[in-house]
Amino acid sequence: MTTLGLIGSGNIGGTVARLAIAAGLDVVVSNSRGPETLVGLVQELGDRARAGTTEEAAEDGDIVVVSIPLKAYQDVPVTPLAGKLVLETLNYYPQRDGNVPELDSGETTSSELVQRHLAGAQVVKAFNNIYWGHLLNYARPSGAEDRSALPIAGDDAEAKARATELLDRLGWDAVDAGTLADSWRFQPGTPAYAAPYMADPKVGFEGLATDPGTTAPAAKVRAALAAATR
Repeated sequence: MTTLGLIGSGNIGGTVARLAIAAGLDVVVSNSRGPETLVGLVQELGDRARAGTTEEAAEDGDIVVVSIPLKAYQDVPVTPLAGKLVLETLNYYPQRDGNVPELDSGETTSSELVQRHLAGAQVVKAFNNIYWGHLLNYARPSGAEDRSALPIAGDDAEAKARATELLDRLGWDAVDAGTLADSWRFQPGTPAYAAPYMADPKVGFEGLATDPGTTAPAAKVRAALAAATR
């Protein structure tokens, strides 16, 4: 049985945990405040879930999802993640994270920073371009006609294949957007960020919480990725 480790259990991390439990996976959830703050989430998730420290989530997860503010990426434990598939959801918001010159210049991407920090892991970017409510509500079984897709990016082909298998189990198709250097194509401010899953993209991101969402099949996501410019 695959165990999914969650480093960060906020909106996206908590949603991925819920999808994982629904898919029959075990989960270890963690956050920066300690396991005792996750009692409610674990009770909601049920017997397949337990809370731990970030180190325990990293050590016990067969696959680990990192969903924390980008400014904290260097706090992610390195040694226990060596050799593991790590899906990271981190987005760069300068107003929250502070300015990072090499990101501002386009010299690198946030995903490349994470991979540089987790040098022994196989990092794949995923789950970062969708509102958590849409991620939860639009998961569908494999083969469903109304299934939606999420973009992924990574430097390791085998890691992306494993990430695709995990997304499939969680209810989503995957669209390969390229390498970590290409991950800017679905980061904030691009056509593939949030809008493909919104029923009314014209309301803007302020309306995400009340937008009911819509399906975004692979072709729609590919078109949004292709429309991205720097």
